Amino acid sequence: MIRTAGPLQHTDRQSVLARRCAIRQDAARNRTAILEAATALFDREGVEGVSMDDIAEAAGVGKGTVFRRFGDRTALIEAVLEPRVRELREAVESGPPPLGPGGTVAAYVDALFDFVWRNRPLIRALEHRGPDAYYANDASQFWIAELARRLEGVDADYLAHAVLTALRADVIDYLISARGMTRERIRAGVQLVAAAR
Repeated sequence: MIRTAGPLQHTDRQSVLARRCAIRQDAARNRTAILEAATALFDREGVEGVSMDDIAEAAGVGKGTVFRRFGDRTALIEAVLEPRVRELREAVESGPPPLGPGGTVAAYVDALFDFVWRNRPLIRALEHRGPDAYYANDASQFWIAELARRLEGVDADYLAHAVLTALRADVIDYLISARGMTRERIRAGVQLVAAAR
């Protein structure tokens, strides 16, 4: 007579649940380690100088684990940027003036400029993913809508796109490297564009 397995006993179910919980905790721990390693390496070395192997080694995981958690390099870069985007967005949506609700265009443009300045390598890596990549992502859509709201003019939507274009990481890097402009000169120029209404 062949014996078939009966229903899971209480201790068997506990064991299965414990294994699943351990796997989830391990996956969460790996994700955190990968993000921390990628953030540190990207901030220190720049995006171009860091390979997925470098990130895996620094995180103490295999390269396959990095790809399983994030899918590709672009998704990993987006994941590194996400908390930084969220922090600025929260300051804009609910922080105190002059950046928060009721704040000025100048404060908002300065905050965007500083955000782009600090994150240029990551943003540049994402800017050229497709013809509309810079403007079509959720963060840029929010930045544009908030700019248009603060500009409150007939051409606010166009001007919001123009200001965001002036804040492209590749534009800023070009103006510094090829045109010899300083950070403060570029910031002042962006403020002029934002004030042209």
